[in-house]
Amino acid sequence: MAIYTKFGDQGQTSLLGGSVVAKDDPRVEAYGAVDELNAALGIVVAFGDIGDVNASLLCIQKDLFVIGAELAGGKKHLSPSRVSDLEREIDTLWPELPPLKHFIIPGGSKTASLIHLARTVCRRAERQVVLLSNVEKKKVNPNIITYLNRLGDLLFTQARYVNYKKRKEEAVWRG
Repeated sequence: MAIYTKFGDQGQTSLLGGSVVAKDDPRVEAYGAVDELNAALGIVVAFGDIGDVNASLLCIQKDLFVIGAELAGGKKHLSPSRVSDLEREIDTLWPELPPLKHFIIPGGSKTASLIHLARTVCRRAERQVVLLSNVEKKKVNPNIITYLNRLGDLLFTQARYVNYKKRKEEAVWRG
């Protein structure tokens, strides 16, 4: 089987289930942004060196496959318990960190910088899913929006955690 089908050469693609849409359809934009987030997290895992963070991100990557498939019309749905899992992880890491008194300038260690980049991709994916939800009323699982929102929070927390573990001082913005 060839990797190319030439089906998309005219700017269309098939969703799971067979319906054909334009490649700039909000649904395609949403699952494409989730796919980009998954790839960004793959880079974090490839270059990351904090074992518990890498393990968490690998699990999240699997969730993102479920989300992408669901957005593309698949039958499998993201479990609402996954949001609680993200919250538990935030609640475990956050108390270890210095109090947050100012905005943090993204950066620090290489791993934390990559996590910050993934966080911004996550926020864009979240915006794309919200747009899709607004366009296609009641056709988007609201757990996906909640999950992506919480994931952005977790990625911010993980970036701070990595810098803390590596004894990298956070650069703050004081306005």
